[in-house]
Formats: sequence, structure tokens, C-alpha cells
Amino acid sequence: MSKETHHFIGGEIVKGTSGNFGDVFNPATGDVTGQVALANAAEVQAAIQSASDALPGWAATPPAKRAQVMFAFRDLLRTNADRIAEAISAEHGKTIDDARGEAARGQEVVEFACGIPHLLKGDYSDSVAVGVDSVAIRQPVGVVAGITPFNFPAMVPMWMFPVALACGNTFILKPSERDPSAPMLLAELLMEAGLPAGVLNVVNGGKEAVDTILTDPRVGAISFVGSTAIGRYIYETGCANGKRVQALCGAKNHMVIMPDADMDQAVDAAVGAAYGSAGERCMAISVAVTVGEEASNSFVEKMAPRVRGLKIGPYTDSAAEMGPVITQESKDRVERYISEGEAAGAEVVVDGRGVSLQGYENGFFVGGTLIDKVTSDMSVYKDEIFGPVLSVIRAKTYEEAKALVIGHEYGNGASVFTRDGDTARDFIRDVNIGMVGVNVPIPVPVAYHSFGGWKASLFGDHSIHGMEGVRFYTKLKTVTTRWPSGFKEGAVFNFSAGSDV
Repeated sequence: MSKETHHFIGGEIVKGTSGNFGDVFNPATGDVTGQVALANAAEVQAAIQSASDALPGWAATPPAKRAQVMFAFRDLLRTNADRIAEAISAEHGKTIDDARGEAARGQEVVEFACGIPHLLKGDYSDSVAVGVDSVAIRQPVGVVAGITPFNFPAMVPMWMFPVALACGNTFILKPSERDPSAPMLLAELLMEAGLPAGVLNVVNGGKEAVDTILTDPRVGAISFVGSTAIGRYIYETGCANGKRVQALCGAKNHMVIMPDADMDQAVDAAVGAAYGSAGERCMAISVAVTVGEEASNSFVEKMAPRVRGLKIGPYTDSAAEMGPVITQESKDRVERYISEGEAAGAEVVVDGRGVSLQGYENGFFVGGTLIDKVTSDMSVYKDEIFGPVLSVIRAKTYEEAKALVIGHEYGNGASVFTRDGDTARDFIRDVNIGMVGVNVPIPVPVAYHSFGGWKASLFGDHSIHGMEGVRFYTKLKTVTTRWPSGFKEGAVFNFSAGSDV
């Protein structure tokens, strides 16, 4: 019998009542392993009401006590790491090691949130005028929501709710319906950590659930991670309904390889960054821009055997380096892009189409793919493929390579591999990219810095987690005070006449 996943509202599992369910797959076999209840508007509204009811008490809880819950949650994440990784891998398909890494990066944000008493300290100015002081404090927004993607079912929610909760907000999480088990497990662990009922609620669902969150006046802010098309819709709709919105969207991350780069280091970096998690990362390297003929030939020659040698398999295979993509539709889309690139004149050096593993013939596997001689007008270059495909563009000069990075629609991440400090400094300063790496292929910042792109990779003014997260989940209040004099001399036993004042 397949597993059923429902909702988490008011501190307990709540069975879905809409009658609508979505299938949950094991991507390695193609088998349906469970069903997830898809919430209707009334069910989402019930979760919002639960969060609204819990808000006054949680917002009034001292930050130090909210931090204690985060400390306890951190400890539970560590002791339940294998359970969380298993929940991720079973529904997403990524390797267990990859899933453990995902959970660990989410845990880092929880550890950042443990410092919330310090992070919420306000500003104070003494004597801005005679007898007048000024104070700036940050207070919670209220009920806030997070809409999260399938590719990181544990980490991305933990980019959001630990900071939001630590700041005194209550939270509605709408995770991807494709792999719902990990978010539900996180909610249960939070309750075990001492979070009051109703402070965190999880509703599974599709567009109806999202639209309810976007339009309900009780929700004050929305965080989103996903595709640019959906992110634009969420940003525009949320803002039109008076909400604060941060929407982290699509990417096409470039890795520029200079002639002076350590080529073996660059190849090692590219293999992990392009093919880890089957390329289903918003910070995956999907374009290698090689500068000069010698560097271009060397990179492709060294990459090809590494890509051919990738060990592909289910997450239950401890030797697997790469698992399947999430759905059959994803597999079909990735293979279509490879075919379009080939038809447009690119050279498919390593072809991942048509992969079939013995015993897993119905799995959603795409092999590692390396495409050389890609040009900037090809769909395989312009679009986010979200699969294990690395395109190689050959640039004649550094300026040509930099222009490709600057001219692309997306601006999530980019890296340059070089031994030259001047080149690196120029790249850092000139590219219109939110996250830049120097000899680092995936420049994802640690939790106490903030994650976010530029251009079509981010809608809204704030990046996620770090101090940007604290600012997003709080509102600034400034207070100016003046106190009347007359009591500091001590007790007064007679009244003064008006003429004596």
C-alpha cells in the first residue's frame, strides 16, 4: 500500500479533505510510491488561521527563548540526519551523500538563527536633540509563507523558516508536492524541539494553494524559490496584494576557464558542479566558457572521459555518483534540449540520451552530457535545462567570455578559474551576477551571508538567509523619546504656584 502524505496544521497531522491527490514517485524505478493530498483554499485558510492565532504569543516570546527552540531543533537535525537524507533521496532520487549534504547546509541556517538575540539588537542614538533620544528596533512581519521547490526539499525550507520563526513570525510552508516527506519530517522535529502549536504549518498542494497564500490578507510576506516564470507570477501577484515578496528564480551559471587556469582543478570542479544531483541545482554549472583554443581543447579532452565514467544509479547504490531526474517529463525535456543543440550544430561529445539501467528500465535516468561548440543563440545555452548537461562555449578572449556572462538573461552565479589576480578582480567587479566564485565553481554563500542572484534570477529587494533574511522577515520601527523633568530631585511636599514655575 502506498504512503499518503497530508498536512501539518496546528501542531498535528491533518488529513486532507479536498479529495485531490498527486502521485509521488521513486524516480529510480518510475513507480508510484505514495500520494500527497492537495489542499484546497479552505484548507490553506485553516493553516493561515492557525498561524494567526499563534502569532501574538510567539511574537511576544523573548528572542532568547525562541533561540532555545532553534538550538533544540539543531540537535534533532543532527541526530535524525539519516532519516532526513532517506526521506529526501527516496522521493527526489539524489544520492544519500548528496542528501546528507543538503540537510547539513540547511542546518547551518538553523545555527545562524540560534544567534537571533544578537541579530535583533536595535540601534540607539543618545541626545539627537536636547533631552531627545532615538531608537530603531525590528519587529516581526506577522504571518509569513514559503513556497519551495522539489530539488532541495529540506534545505530550501530551512533557508526560510528558521530565520522567520526566530524573528517572531509564524510560518506557512507550501513545499513541492513531488517530494513532500522531508518537509513534513522537519515540522514534526520542530514540534519535538518545543515549538508551540500553530507557529509552523505545512500545507501540500498546487496552484490553488499558492493562489490562496498570495491573496489572503493575513499573510504579510512570501518567500519563493523556483522557476523564473512562476517566480514572476508570485512576485507580481503577491505585490499586487500588498505583500512583501522575495522570489529566487532560474539560473544559467557560467564557469569561465582562462588559459592560465589549473586545468585539472577546473575539470574536477566542473564534474561535480555540472553533474551533482543530476544537474537539478539552481547553482549548477551549466555553461563552461573556455578562453583560447588550447584551453578549450584541453578542457573538452579531459572532461569527456570523466563524464563517460560517471556512475549512475539509484540512491540505494552506495557507489552511485548521480541519480535520476525527478520525473519522466523532466527526462523528456532534458533530452529534447540535447537534440535541439545537436540540430543547431553543436557537437554532442558525450550523449546522455537513452540511458537504461538493468533493473531500472523505467527510471527517469539521463546520463551525463557534454556538448561542445555551443553558440549563444542556441536554446541549450539560453534556457535553464535543469539536468546533467554541460554546454561548452569557446571564446577567443577574456572580454568575449565576460560579455557572455554579462549579456545572459540570468544572473544567479558565475565563476572564473585563473591564476591571475587582476583577471579575477576585474571579473568580480564587472559581472552583473549575484554570487561570484574565483576558482570555486558553485559560489553558494555560507548561512551567515546571504544567497541571491541578479537580473531574472531574483525578484524583490532582499536575498535569502543571513542578515538579508533578518531584514526581510522584520519591519523597522523607529522611536523618538522625550521625558518630562520634575521627578529626579526626589519627593516634593508642596505645590508651586503658577508664577513660580
